[in-house]
Amino acid sequence: MEADAMSGLQRFTDAQKMDFDTALAEIRNGRKESHWMWYIFPQLCGLGFSSMSEYYGIKDLKEAEDFLNDPYLGGNLRTISRALLELKTDDPHQVFGSPDDLKLLSCMTLFEAAEGRGGVFTKVIEKYYKGRRDQKTEKMLGRG
Repeated sequence: MEADAMSGLQRFTDAQKMDFDTALAEIRNGRKESHWMWYIFPQLCGLGFSSMSEYYGIKDLKEAEDFLNDPYLGGNLRTISRALLELKTDDPHQVFGSPDDLKLLSCMTLFEAAEGRGGVFTKVIEKYYKGRRDQKTEKMLGRG
């Protein structure tokens, strides 16, 4: 990974070092309760309107690929996504509330595009969204 890509991802690493364990515990308990969505399940820049969503927005598919290829960040995203698959519910609103249930779909659509179909992100989309991808994300990626 290039040095520029690593330094650009440092904002995620710093935030996740503080909150990933909490986020994972909340997901395993079936309900997001605190504020970590932006940097645990990031989405494309331009989808959110808050300063946090802009700061933690992924700028393009290349940055999403770099995120996945980072052992810490990619590992965390896959781990917490697998934890979602272990829950009995298939209702993202029950787990995340609104609008974070929509942010999850945006995130999964983005990282499925970065990784390719068939992995954990595809499985989350199938379980929680019946295979429907986020149209805004796909359009921004030039796929919609």
